[in-house]
Amino acid sequence: MTPRPEVEHAYWRFAAERQAIFHRRVGGDPAPWTDNSILRQYKFCNAYRASDRVSQFLIRHVIYDGIKRSAEDELLRIVLFRLFSRIQTWEALDGAVGGIDAKRFDPDRYGSVLDGVRTIGPIYTAAFILCATNAFGQLSKHRNHMLLLVEMMRTGLPRRVACARSLRAVFEALLEYPLIGPFMAYQIATDINYSELTDFSENDFTVAGPGALRGIGKVFTDTGGRKPDTVIMEMVKQQEAAFESRGIDFQDLFGRPLQAIDCQNLFCEVDKYSRLAFPELKTNRVRIKVKFQQTGPIPQPFYPPKWGINDRVGEAARNVQLGGWGFDASRPVPSLRPASADVT
Repeated sequence: MTPRPEVEHAYWRFAAERQAIFHRRVGGDPAPWTDNSILRQYKFCNAYRASDRVSQFLIRHVIYDGIKRSAEDELLRIVLFRLFSRIQTWEALDGAVGGIDAKRFDPDRYGSVLDGVRTIGPIYTAAFILCATNAFGQLSKHRNHMLLLVEMMRTGLPRRVACARSLRAVFEALLEYPLIGPFMAYQIATDINYSELTDFSENDFTVAGPGALRGIGKVFTDTGGRKPDTVIMEMVKQQEAAFESRGIDFQDLFGRPLQAIDCQNLFCEVDKYSRLAFPELKTNRVRIKVKFQQTGPIPQPFYPPKWGINDRVGEAARNVQLGGWGFDASRPVPSLRPASADVT
Protein backbone atom coordinates (compact mmCIF):
# COMPACT_ATOMS: atom_id res chain seq x y z
CA MET A 1 0.00 0.00 0.00
CA THR A 2 1.15 3.55 -0.68
CA PRO A 3 0.33 5.99 2.13
CA ARG A 4 0.27 9.75 2.23
CA PRO A 5 2.95 10.02 4.94
CA GLU A 6 1.50 13.07 6.69
CA VAL A 7 -2.03 11.68 6.80
CA GLU A 8 -0.90 8.20 7.82
CA HIS A 9 1.11 9.81 10.60
CA ALA A 10 -1.97 11.81 11.61
CA TYR A 11 -4.02 8.61 11.83
CA TRP A 12 -1.76 7.22 14.57
CA ARG A 13 -1.20 10.58 16.28
CA PHE A 14 -4.95 11.20 16.30
CA ALA A 15 -5.59 7.77 17.85
CA ALA A 16 -3.03 8.42 20.59
CA GLU A 17 -4.09 11.97 21.44
CA ARG A 18 -7.81 11.20 21.36
CA GLN A 19 -7.14 8.29 23.72
CA ALA A 20 -4.96 10.49 25.92
CA ILE A 21 -7.84 12.99 26.17
CA PHE A 22 -10.09 10.14 27.28
CA HIS A 23 -7.67 9.05 30.00
CA ARG A 24 -7.18 12.62 31.21
CA ARG A 25 -10.92 13.15 31.51
CA VAL A 26 -11.46 9.81 33.28
CA GLY A 27 -8.66 10.80 35.65
CA GLY A 28 -10.50 14.01 36.51
CA ASP A 29 -7.94 16.38 35.02
CA PRO A 30 -9.29 19.88 34.39
CA ALA A 31 -9.81 21.20 30.89
CA PRO A 32 -8.25 21.77 28.49
CA TRP A 33 -7.33 18.14 27.90
CA THR A 34 -5.25 18.81 24.78
CA ASP A 35 -3.33 21.59 23.11
CA ASN A 36 -4.45 20.47 19.68
CA SER A 37 -6.62 23.27 18.32
CA ILE A 38 -8.81 21.02 16.16
CA LEU A 39 -9.47 18.48 18.90
CA ARG A 40 -10.28 21.28 21.34
CA GLN A 41 -12.78 22.90 19.02
CA TYR A 42 -14.62 19.96 17.40
CA LYS A 43 -16.28 16.79 18.61
CA PHE A 44 -14.63 13.47 17.72
CA CYS A 45 -15.43 9.92 18.74
CA ASN A 46 -13.11 8.11 21.13
CA ALA A 47 -10.33 5.94 19.78
CA TYR A 48 -12.22 2.96 21.21
CA ARG A 49 -15.85 2.62 20.16
CA ALA A 50 -16.86 1.07 23.50
CA SER A 51 -15.76 4.26 25.30
CA ASP A 52 -18.15 6.53 23.44
CA ARG A 53 -21.09 7.93 25.41
CA VAL A 54 -23.77 6.03 23.47
CA SER A 55 -21.90 2.73 23.63
CA GLN A 56 -21.30 3.25 27.35
CA PHE A 57 -25.03 3.75 27.89
CA LEU A 58 -25.74 0.60 25.89
CA ILE A 59 -23.29 -1.46 27.91
CA ARG A 60 -24.31 -0.09 31.32
CA HIS A 61 -28.06 0.43 31.01
CA VAL A 62 -29.30 -1.70 28.14
CA ILE A 63 -27.18 -4.85 28.55
CA TYR A 64 -25.58 -4.92 32.02
CA ASP A 65 -28.20 -3.17 34.16
CA GLY A 66 -28.23 -5.91 36.80
CA ILE A 67 -31.45 -7.59 35.64
CA LYS A 68 -31.28 -11.19 34.41
CA ARG A 69 -33.10 -11.52 31.11
CA SER A 70 -33.81 -14.10 28.43
CA ALA A 71 -31.88 -14.15 25.18
CA GLU A 72 -34.96 -12.80 23.41
CA ASP A 73 -35.15 -9.85 25.79
CA GLU A 74 -31.45 -9.11 25.44
CA LEU A 75 -31.50 -9.20 21.67
CA LEU A 76 -34.60 -7.07 21.29
CA ARG A 77 -33.24 -4.46 23.69
CA ILE A 78 -29.88 -4.27 21.91
CA VAL A 79 -31.33 -4.02 18.41
CA LEU A 80 -33.99 -1.52 19.47
CA PHE A 81 -31.43 0.73 21.11
CA ARG A 82 -29.04 0.68 18.17
CA LEU A 83 -31.74 1.37 15.58
CA PHE A 84 -32.23 4.78 17.19
CA SER A 85 -28.79 5.17 18.86
CA ARG A 86 -30.28 7.99 20.88
CA ILE A 87 -30.24 7.84 24.67
CA GLN A 88 -33.17 10.23 25.07
CA THR A 89 -35.34 8.04 22.83
CA TRP A 90 -34.52 4.93 24.85
CA GLU A 91 -35.21 6.62 28.17
CA ALA A 92 -38.53 8.05 27.00
CA LEU A 93 -39.65 4.72 25.56
CA ASP A 94 -38.44 2.66 28.52
CA GLY A 95 -40.20 4.94 30.97
CA ALA A 96 -43.44 5.02 29.01
CA VAL A 97 -43.80 1.24 28.64
CA GLY A 98 -42.50 0.31 32.08
CA GLY A 99 -39.44 -1.60 30.93
CA ILE A 100 -38.45 -2.91 27.51
CA ASP A 101 -38.53 -6.67 26.94
CA ALA A 102 -39.61 -9.14 24.26
CA LYS A 103 -42.53 -10.68 26.14
CA ARG A 104 -44.40 -7.40 26.50
CA PHE A 105 -43.26 -5.86 23.24
CA ASP A 106 -46.20 -4.26 21.44
CA PRO A 107 -45.27 -2.53 18.16
CA ASP A 108 -48.42 -0.39 18.15
CA ARG A 109 -47.88 0.83 21.69
CA TYR A 110 -44.20 1.49 21.14
CA GLY A 111 -45.01 3.22 17.85
CA SER A 112 -47.54 5.48 19.56
CA VAL A 113 -45.03 6.45 22.24
CA LEU A 114 -42.49 7.27 19.56
CA ASP A 115 -45.09 9.30 17.68
CA GLY A 116 -45.33 11.50 20.76
CA VAL A 117 -41.59 11.70 21.37
CA ARG A 118 -41.06 12.76 17.77
CA THR A 119 -43.25 15.84 18.27
CA ILE A 120 -40.78 17.07 20.89
CA GLY A 121 -37.50 16.39 19.09
CA PRO A 122 -35.55 13.92 16.96
CA ILE A 123 -35.78 10.24 17.85
CA TYR A 124 -32.91 9.03 15.67
CA THR A 125 -29.24 9.89 15.86
CA ALA A 126 -27.59 11.70 12.99
CA ALA A 127 -24.59 9.34 13.21
CA PHE A 128 -26.05 6.67 10.92
CA ILE A 129 -27.92 6.80 7.65
CA LEU A 130 -30.75 4.27 7.96
CA CYS A 131 -32.94 2.78 5.27
CA ALA A 132 -36.24 4.65 5.32
CA THR A 133 -38.39 2.49 3.03
CA ASN A 134 -41.86 1.36 4.06
CA ALA A 135 -40.76 -2.28 4.04
CA PHE A 136 -43.56 -3.22 6.44
CA GLY A 137 -46.21 -0.96 4.96
CA GLN A 138 -45.92 1.85 7.52
CA LEU A 139 -45.61 5.50 6.58
CA SER A 140 -43.18 6.38 9.37
CA LYS A 141 -39.67 4.97 9.68
CA HIS A 142 -39.97 4.18 13.37
CA ARG A 143 -43.17 2.16 12.92
CA ASN A 144 -41.48 0.11 10.20
CA HIS A 145 -38.64 -0.49 12.64
CA MET A 146 -41.09 -1.71 15.29
CA LEU A 147 -42.43 -4.29 12.84
CA LEU A 148 -38.86 -5.21 11.92
CA LEU A 149 -38.32 -6.18 15.55
CA VAL A 150 -41.49 -8.31 15.44
CA GLU A 151 -40.14 -10.06 12.35
CA MET A 152 -36.77 -10.69 13.99
CA MET A 153 -38.41 -12.33 16.98
CA ARG A 154 -40.89 -14.29 14.84
CA THR A 155 -38.19 -15.75 12.62
CA GLY A 156 -35.95 -16.83 15.50
CA LEU A 157 -33.08 -14.37 15.29
CA PRO A 158 -32.14 -14.95 18.97
CA ARG A 159 -31.71 -18.67 18.26
CA ARG A 160 -29.64 -17.97 15.15
CA VAL A 161 -27.40 -15.63 17.12
CA ALA A 162 -26.98 -18.26 19.84
CA CYS A 163 -25.96 -20.83 17.23
CA ALA A 164 -23.59 -18.50 15.35
CA ARG A 165 -19.99 -19.65 15.07
CA SER A 166 -18.50 -16.24 14.31
CA LEU A 167 -19.16 -12.52 14.41
CA ARG A 168 -19.52 -12.66 10.64
CA ALA A 169 -22.33 -15.20 11.01
CA VAL A 170 -24.19 -12.81 13.34
CA PHE A 171 -23.66 -10.04 10.80
CA GLU A 172 -24.96 -12.21 7.96
CA ALA A 173 -28.06 -13.18 9.95
CA LEU A 174 -28.87 -9.52 10.55
CA LEU A 175 -28.23 -8.61 6.95
CA GLU A 176 -31.06 -10.85 5.78
CA TYR A 177 -33.65 -8.48 7.23
CA PRO A 178 -35.10 -5.46 5.41
CA LEU A 179 -34.03 -2.00 6.60
CA ILE A 180 -30.66 -3.40 7.74
CA GLY A 181 -27.75 -2.53 5.47
CA PRO A 182 -24.20 -3.86 5.78
CA PHE A 183 -22.86 -1.11 8.02
CA MET A 184 -25.82 -1.16 10.41
CA ALA A 185 -25.65 -4.97 10.53
CA TYR A 186 -21.99 -4.67 11.52
CA GLN A 187 -22.78 -2.12 14.23
CA ILE A 188 -25.58 -4.25 15.71
CA ALA A 189 -23.44 -7.40 15.56
CA THR A 190 -20.74 -5.56 17.51
CA ASP A 191 -23.30 -4.45 20.09
CA ILE A 192 -24.62 -8.00 20.47
CA ASN A 193 -21.04 -9.13 20.99
CA TYR A 194 -20.76 -6.83 24.01
CA SER A 195 -23.38 -9.01 25.70
CA GLU A 196 -23.19 -12.58 26.94
CA LEU A 197 -25.14 -13.76 23.89
CA THR A 198 -21.90 -14.17 21.93
CA ASP A 199 -18.19 -14.01 22.66
CA PHE A 200 -16.23 -13.52 19.46
CA SER A 201 -13.10 -11.54 18.75
CA GLU A 202 -13.79 -8.06 17.43
CA ASN A 203 -11.05 -8.86 14.93
CA ASP A 204 -13.17 -11.65 13.47
CA PHE A 205 -13.99 -9.38 10.56
CA THR A 206 -14.91 -5.76 9.81
CA VAL A 207 -17.03 -3.62 7.51
CA ALA A 208 -15.95 -0.16 6.37
CA GLY A 209 -18.64 2.50 6.61
CA PRO A 210 -18.88 5.52 4.28
CA GLY A 211 -16.70 7.68 6.53
CA ALA A 212 -14.04 5.00 6.83
CA LEU A 213 -13.95 4.63 3.06
CA ARG A 214 -13.28 8.35 2.74
CA GLY A 215 -10.62 8.10 5.44
CA ILE A 216 -8.87 5.21 3.72
CA GLY A 217 -8.82 7.29 0.53
CA LYS A 218 -7.08 10.09 2.40
CA VAL A 219 -4.56 7.98 4.31
CA PHE A 220 -3.54 5.99 1.21
CA THR A 221 -3.02 7.05 -2.36
CA ASP A 222 -3.07 3.38 -3.38
CA THR A 223 -4.15 0.34 -1.39
CA GLY A 224 -2.54 -2.07 -3.81
CA GLY A 225 -5.87 -3.62 -4.72
CA ARG A 226 -6.68 -4.50 -1.13
CA LYS A 227 -10.31 -4.34 -0.09
CA PRO A 228 -11.26 -1.84 2.63
CA ASP A 229 -11.73 -4.55 5.26
CA THR A 230 -8.23 -5.85 4.52
CA VAL A 231 -6.79 -2.34 4.89
CA ILE A 232 -8.47 -2.01 8.30
CA MET A 233 -7.10 -5.36 9.42
CA GLU A 234 -3.61 -4.27 8.36
CA MET A 235 -3.91 -1.29 10.70
CA VAL A 236 -4.92 -3.62 13.54
CA LYS A 237 -1.87 -5.79 12.92
CA GLN A 238 0.66 -3.00 12.62
CA GLN A 239 -0.55 -0.73 15.46
CA GLU A 240 2.22 -1.56 17.93
CA ALA A 241 4.98 -1.11 15.34
CA ALA A 242 3.32 2.04 13.99
CA PHE A 243 3.24 3.73 17.39
CA GLU A 244 6.75 2.61 18.28
CA SER A 245 8.33 3.71 15.00
CA ARG A 246 6.84 7.18 15.42
CA GLY A 247 7.82 7.52 19.05
CA ILE A 248 4.16 7.74 20.11
CA ASP A 249 3.25 6.73 23.63
CA PHE A 250 -0.17 5.16 23.08
CA GLN A 251 -2.18 4.62 26.27
CA ASP A 252 -4.40 1.72 25.30
CA LEU A 253 -7.73 0.74 26.88
CA PHE A 254 -6.44 -0.63 30.17
CA GLY A 255 -4.43 -3.31 28.40
CA ARG A 256 -6.76 -3.84 25.44
CA PRO A 257 -5.27 -2.92 22.03
CA LEU A 258 -7.24 -1.32 19.22
CA GLN A 259 -9.65 -3.74 17.59
CA ALA A 260 -10.95 -3.80 14.01
CA ILE A 261 -14.09 -1.83 14.93
CA ASP A 262 -11.84 0.84 16.48
CA CYS A 263 -9.47 1.09 13.53
CA GLN A 264 -12.50 1.32 11.25
CA ASN A 265 -13.88 4.18 13.33
CA LEU A 266 -10.50 5.91 13.37
CA PHE A 267 -10.51 6.09 9.58
CA CYS A 268 -13.87 7.84 9.83
CA GLU A 269 -12.61 10.29 12.46
CA VAL A 270 -9.41 11.01 10.50
CA ASP A 271 -11.58 11.75 7.47
CA LYS A 272 -13.29 14.42 9.58
CA TYR A 273 -10.03 15.66 11.08
CA SER A 274 -8.46 15.98 7.64
CA ARG A 275 -11.12 18.43 6.50
CA LEU A 276 -9.25 21.04 8.53
CA ALA A 277 -5.80 19.50 8.84
CA PHE A 278 -5.46 18.59 5.16
CA PRO A 279 -8.12 20.65 3.33
CA GLU A 280 -6.47 19.92 0.00
CA LEU A 281 -7.82 16.36 0.24
CA LYS A 282 -11.32 17.16 -0.92
CA THR A 283 -14.33 14.83 -0.74
CA ASN A 284 -18.07 15.44 -0.68
CA ARG A 285 -17.71 16.40 3.01
CA VAL A 286 -15.86 19.68 3.54
CA ARG A 287 -16.57 20.68 7.14
CA ILE A 288 -16.90 19.20 10.61
CA LYS A 289 -20.49 19.65 11.73
CA VAL A 290 -20.37 19.29 15.51
CA LYS A 291 -18.44 21.58 17.84
CA PHE A 292 -17.08 20.21 21.10
CA GLN A 293 -18.99 21.29 24.19
CA GLN A 294 -17.08 20.98 27.44
CA THR A 295 -18.89 18.91 30.10
CA GLY A 296 -16.14 18.29 32.63
CA PRO A 297 -15.07 14.89 33.99
CA ILE A 298 -16.79 11.81 32.63
CA PRO A 299 -18.10 8.88 34.71
CA GLN A 300 -15.74 5.98 35.31
CA PRO A 301 -16.19 3.80 32.23
CA PHE A 302 -17.59 0.30 32.33
CA TYR A 303 -16.90 -2.41 29.76
CA PRO A 304 -18.24 -5.90 29.06
CA PRO A 305 -17.10 -7.91 32.10
CA LYS A 306 -15.84 -10.71 29.86
CA TRP A 307 -13.11 -8.36 28.63
CA GLY A 308 -11.54 -8.54 32.09
CA ILE A 309 -10.50 -4.88 32.25
CA ASN A 310 -13.02 -3.27 34.61
CA ASP A 311 -10.88 -4.02 37.66
CA ARG A 312 -8.06 -2.00 36.07
CA VAL A 313 -10.17 1.02 35.18
CA GLY A 314 -10.37 2.69 38.58
CA GLU A 315 -6.73 2.32 39.48
CA ALA A 316 -5.53 3.32 36.02
CA ALA A 317 -7.73 6.41 36.10
CA ARG A 318 -6.20 7.49 39.41
CA ASN A 319 -2.69 7.13 38.04
CA VAL A 320 -3.20 9.12 34.82
CA GLN A 321 -0.85 12.02 34.45
CA LEU A 322 -1.18 14.81 31.93
CA GLY A 323 1.75 14.24 29.60
CA GLY A 324 2.83 16.84 27.05
CA TRP A 325 3.67 16.13 23.44
CA GLY A 326 5.24 19.49 22.81
CA PHE A 327 2.08 20.81 21.16
CA ASP A 328 2.11 24.35 19.90
CA ALA A 329 -1.48 25.52 20.19
CA SER A 330 -0.82 28.46 17.89
CA ARG A 331 -0.40 26.10 14.94
CA PRO A 332 -3.49 24.72 13.20
CA VAL A 333 -2.28 21.11 13.15
CA PRO A 334 0.07 20.77 16.12
CA SER A 335 2.18 17.63 16.30
CA LEU A 336 -0.10 15.52 14.14
CA ARG A 337 2.21 15.86 11.17
CA PRO A 338 5.45 13.86 10.88
CA ALA A 339 8.67 15.25 12.27
CA SER A 340 9.73 16.26 8.77
CA ALA A 341 6.81 18.67 8.52
CA ASP A 342 6.85 22.26 9.77
CA VAL A 343 5.97 21.50 13.37
CA THR A 344 7.87 22.32 16.53
